[in-house]
Amino acid sequence: MTSSSIAVRELPLFPLPELVLFPTRPLPLHIFEFRYRIMMNTILESDRCFGVLCVDPATKSRASYGCCAKIVRYQKLKDDRLKMLTLGQQRFRVLEYVREKPYLVGLVEWIEDDPASKDLQSMADEVGKLLKDVVRLSGKLTNQKIELPDDLPDLPRDLSFWVASNLYGVASEQQELLEMQDTELRLAREKDILLSTRNHLAARTALKDVLK
Repeated sequence: MTSSSIAVRELPLFPLPELVLFPTRPLPLHIFEFRYRIMMNTILESDRCFGVLCVDPATKSRASYGCCAKIVRYQKLKDDRLKMLTLGQQRFRVLEYVREKPYLVGLVEWIEDDPASKDLQSMADEVGKLLKDVVRLSGKLTNQKIELPDDLPDLPRDLSFWVASNLYGVASEQQELLEMQDTELRLAREKDILLSTRNHLAARTALKDVLK
């Protein structure tokens, strides 16, 4: 991303209900609302970057932390609608809102994980093993073939983002993981979540086997 060396910048913001974007993760979008068509067409003429902010549908409140997305591919449709594929880049914290119309723009600062104080590869390997157990048990329980992608990240930070982005239906939990600036803490939280999920699935699978 060309702006990686800039600590603070203005960034067009795209609020999305219960959606948390993470670095390195893809986000396909269909842009049809007028103000966001204006926003995306403007972005396409510059660095193709905008911020994604999670919105709580109940309270309509916007998160203070989000993730920058970069348009990597797009297609213009009838009525100026756009289909696009974006990719998560750096995370940011909103310092203030610069304007609300015609679309939301904020002054943001980039955030990164703090340097790890120890080697986290063994912890990442544990999380990866738990992830495989959860997928295997889910497949067994639903009689479906579920497989992890071949390009599952190896690096602890990237794996932590991958796991967080795939925790479906728990946007508030994902938002907390996004805001963490400690890879070890993020992996530890994901380990707890996956361990609990694995134990739950194992119990259900055992019950299913008994009742066969």
